Amino acid sequence: MANELTLKYGCNPNQKPSRIFRKDGGDLPVQVLNGRPGYINFLDAFNSWQLVKELKEATGLPAAASFKHVSPAGAAVATELSDTLKKIYFVDDLDLSPLASAYAMARGADRMSSYGDWIALSDPCDVQTATLIAREVSDGIIAPGYSDEALEILKSKRKGSYNVVAIDPDYRPEPIECKDVFGITFEQGRNEVKIDNQMLENVVTENKNIPENAKRDLLIALITLKYTQSNSVCYAKGGQVIGVGAGQQSRIHCTRLAGNKADTWYLRQHPKVLGLKFKEGIRRPDRDNTIDVYISEEYMDVLAEGTWQNLFAEKPEPLTREEKRAWLDTLQNVALGSDAFFPFGDNIERAHKTGVKYIAQPGGSIRDDHVIDTCNKYGIAMAFTGVRLFHH
Repeated sequence: MANELTLKYGCNPNQKPSRIFRKDGGDLPVQVLNGRPGYINFLDAFNSWQLVKELKEATGLPAAASFKHVSPAGAAVATELSDTLKKIYFVDDLDLSPLASAYAMARGADRMSSYGDWIALSDPCDVQTATLIAREVSDGIIAPGYSDEALEILKSKRKGSYNVVAIDPDYRPEPIECKDVFGITFEQGRNEVKIDNQMLENVVTENKNIPENAKRDLLIALITLKYTQSNSVCYAKGGQVIGVGAGQQSRIHCTRLAGNKADTWYLRQHPKVLGLKFKEGIRRPDRDNTIDVYISEEYMDVLAEGTWQNLFAEKPEPLTREEKRAWLDTLQNVALGSDAFFPFGDNIERAHKTGVKYIAQPGGSIRDDHVIDTCNKYGIAMAFTGVRLFHH
């Protein structure tokens, strides 16, 4: 492997020169097998690889992540997909391996945000996963390896320019990390905190029951937050992220943003949405955008006369506010993680509206008692992890 890679430019075209290298002079742990990844691509690649590696270590299951702008749009471990999820993820026509299922769920969390994503896989990419990736709009992928057939499929993507990166799974970075900002070098110890079930033992609410599948989902949420730009909150269910609120200055804004994304994920499963009859030839990205508008308050943007005919074979009935609320009231047993403590109970009130039953957060607010009381009002089980997970 090379000890440095010259990049086209940095975050923006005016930021030249640009390269990645190791200050100790050692070889890079990555090899570019196809394409020419850029500066932001590698930021996404290294963050997303750490996420899926830790998910695999924590759960024992193959993991995948869908990254955009140095935060995950989605992440998941391999669990069995229901027929409904297969349909809303547009994979009901595919033979899915466990790894392909994990990526279908990672991308399915927020398909609008995942458009043009960077993909990370915990395991070598197989044919089924490559086949799924080949038909989605994506910038590149990092994985510990590729089968010969999978690599050929990926190399043919984007007229042969698709970015394919292999990483040495045994690579371990130095315990001290540095970065330069405004000509000043910052140094800190790497965040090597291990996220496992022991972190969920301090349950401070009246409801102490956190079943094993909920513990798995809490671990997924917390590990996802470890690699999400802070402040951040993450909702998870069924082995996958269903909503991430990243990079907000206010904790309640994180909770609302992530909750709104989780609501959208669930509303996509509404019978009216599943029954939408699109015109032949409508591309998946256009269907994604149309569905998101259809379930929003701006639904007339796709149902107006002269517009719906370009999208649907039959004009759909609107999904009313009352129908949406009734459907969302059936969403249950959602897990939620927060990268820092909740300062007020309003976060719990918002989380409850999206079916949250289990919460993991650091604790340590002077209003912890109010947050706990709000959880008790709704029968929510909440663990104090004692660990903040800021990532900048």
